[in-house]
Amino acid sequence: MSFSHLDKHGRSKMVDVTSKSTTERAASASGYIYMKNSTLDRIMSGNVEKGAVFEVARIAAIMAVKKTGDLIPMCHPLNITAVDVDFAPETDKSRIRIDVEVKLAGRTGVEMEALTGVSVAALTIYDMCKAVDKDMVISDIRLIKKSGGKSGTYKREE
Repeated sequence: MSFSHLDKHGRSKMVDVTSKSTTERAASASGYIYMKNSTLDRIMSGNVEKGAVFEVARIAAIMAVKKTGDLIPMCHPLNITAVDVDFAPETDKSRIRIDVEVKLAGRTGVEMEALTGVSVAALTIYDMCKAVDKDMVISDIRLIKKSGGKSGTYKREE
């Protein structure tokens, strides 16, 4: 199997999706941000000086999904049709799970967009809470599922 972003001379290129069929495509990704219990408590109680952490991070994730083609050199700019962002605080592990699902009808998938959304949501949470907790750790950002296109459906086994 060869890399699709290299031509026969090994030079970088954007994949030509012109002849691909337009299909419904979706991808979901997730990741975690670990923090002190006191930081998670402040987020949950709405006691963070910079504002509503989850809502700011949700907006940041949506914006990042839409800008992925500007951030990742070989990604196509896409006409995203839906983005869903969810946060699941896990107090027993002192972390927040971030889930992003992206959809479109297009010629290329949205895995990178979902992964970028999770990454920027986590970075936004870090930014909003760094004044009280510089020890936060962002980890395990990964593709959970993708559907559509020639390669079909992928689902991570955990």
